[in-house]
Amino acid sequence: MMSRNSSSGSGQKRTKVLFLCTNNSARSQMAEGLLRTYGKDRFEAYSAGSVPTRVHPLAIKAMSEIDIDISGQRSKSILELDNIEFDIVISLCDGSKGSCPMAHGKKVLHRAFPDPVTTDDGGTENFGRFVEVRDLIKKWILSNFVDK
Repeated sequence: MMSRNSSSGSGQKRTKVLFLCTNNSARSQMAEGLLRTYGKDRFEAYSAGSVPTRVHPLAIKAMSEIDIDISGQRSKSILELDNIEFDIVISLCDGSKGSCPMAHGKKVLHRAFPDPVTTDDGGTENFGRFVEVRDLIKKWILSNFVDK
């Protein structure tokens, strides 16, 4: 796991990014892992939720398919990160949009992604949905943060 210091190996300050989602179980956890991996030289990634639960096992599995290990991450409350001043705060679901800690972020964004944990028909969880959402988040992070 990457250290959480605020400077890269070149001595430049990394941008602190907080990903928010209600339960901090899938979307925000995957986003944290993706940005930590692909943007490690420029970004310091965190995630939290307004009602944290656990890192979903299917999110861990979906990320492991692309060689990113988020099994050491844990769900955290927004309040746990209260002492960190973030440069960017991004809500990834409509439920967390209203609970963004506005005072923490210099820039607040909202980019909702489908919830892979719930299904439209009330059925069982589907690993394929986790992969789809992971790929959507990955594409968004690469095009909006890493490849800029």
